Formats: sequence, C-alpha cells, structure tokens
Amino acid sequence: MIVRKYIPSDCKYLAELFYQTVHTVNAEDYTEEQLDAWADGKVDLEKWDQSFTAHDTVVVVIDDVIAGFGDMDQSGYLDRLYVHKDYQRRGVASAICNALENAIEADYITTHASITAKPFFEQRGYKVMKRQQVIRGGISLVNYVMRKSRESM
Repeated sequence: MIVRKYIPSDCKYLAELFYQTVHTVNAEDYTEEQLDAWADGKVDLEKWDQSFTAHDTVVVVIDDVIAGFGDMDQSGYLDRLYVHKDYQRRGVASAICNALENAIEADYITTHASITAKPFFEQRGYKVMKRQQVIRGGISLVNYVMRKSRESM
C-alpha cells in the first residue's frame, strides 16, 4: 500500500472511483434515487482538481490501482473519503485518515459522514454532533456531522 499526494492526472480516476463506490458500497444504506442524486457521473473535473489541489489530498495505490482517496482543508474539514469497492476493509480508509489527521494542525477534525461511513468514524473516535438531511438535486439524503478533537488523536 502506497499513500501519496494527489496529482492532477489522478482526477478522472478519483471521479470514477467516487461514482463506483457510492453506487456499490453505499447501496445498502441509500435508495437508487438517492445514489443517483449523490453521484450522477457528471463530476466537473476542473472544479474537483482545484479543490483537491487546494486541500491536503492523498491517494492510496495498491498494485498500481488507485484504491482510495481523501482530502481535508486547512480548517480540519475532511471533505471526501472514498475507498474502491474491491479494497474495502483492508486499511485503506484508515491509512488515508491517518495521513490527513496527522498533517493538519486544527483543534478539531469535522466530517459529514454517510450512514455507511458513520461506524468507521465512530471507531476512530469521532462523535456525532448532529444528524442532518442534505438535499441533492431535490432528493433528501441523511448524513451525520461528526467531529474529533486533536487531543483524541
């Protein structure tokens, strides 16, 4: 497992991984309509690249395959964390979180976790601040605002 910094040529692969992960891994917790609203396959690659470049973004590679990625801004907001469907439960998400959490100097790390990701973040010491309804394309999705203090890392 190699954990490395994001490079712009990764962007189209991360967009595809995002779509595939949402539509497979999250399928047990969300309806097809919700999955389509969350990931419609029409990512603006230029905006994503700008976001990844502005954030601390890491990519995990296993056997020349991008197995996962995550990004965090300087305020400690963990924006995206996605692991390829074929690399679930192999420590990829933990490796990404370790790299991002160790690189940031914020007092707290905050994320908006899906129903699927909530147990993972709870195991890492994140606490649910609130359950919320997010609207994407007119469709409501549940997620959780979760936070972890630097002291608990």
